Amino acid sequence: MSTRPYVIDQMISAKAIAARIEELSEEIKQAFPPDQRIVVVGLLRGSFVFIADLVRELRDRDVEVDFLEASSYGDGMNSSREVRILKDLRGAIEGRNVLVVEDIVDTGHTLNHVMHLLESRNPAKIRTIALLDKPNRREVDFRADWIGFEIPDEFVVGYGIDYAQRNRNLPFIGKVRFTD
Repeated sequence: MSTRPYVIDQMISAKAIAARIEELSEEIKQAFPPDQRIVVVGLLRGSFVFIADLVRELRDRDVEVDFLEASSYGDGMNSSREVRILKDLRGAIEGRNVLVVEDIVDTGHTLNHVMHLLESRNPAKIRTIALLDKPNRREVDFRADWIGFEIPDEFVVGYGIDYAQRNRNLPFIGKVRFTD
């Protein structure tokens, strides 16, 4: 698999991400009853770093983690708008409190599709959080309950987000700038 040559310009530092996750975790704690378990549903693969840091901030809560993998990108840079579920949840969510964690909301198709699927399973309460939001790219009327950062229409990598399976391990969010 080849990719075009590129460089990465830092947009959001690791320190800024950590501070924002701490703030968001406090808001999440206020939204869910303190004596009830929260099922954190991570949308793979891009959100895995965000999920790990977020659940650590929810350390004083009873948290269960499950994963769902949906795809609308493949190895490309643009959404195909066709959402496919590649891996479903292992556990049931009926009657449970659910927090869906997404890395980035772009066109909105993936999260909208996933929310319809999960809502059909009758959770007690379901909320969404996205690390990044690109509202200028939205094609579906969907907004996550919590947003880490609103960003312009740039192709980004890092902190779990990839370009053709590369750069997920960067501790920051960076803008991809092609050099060819």
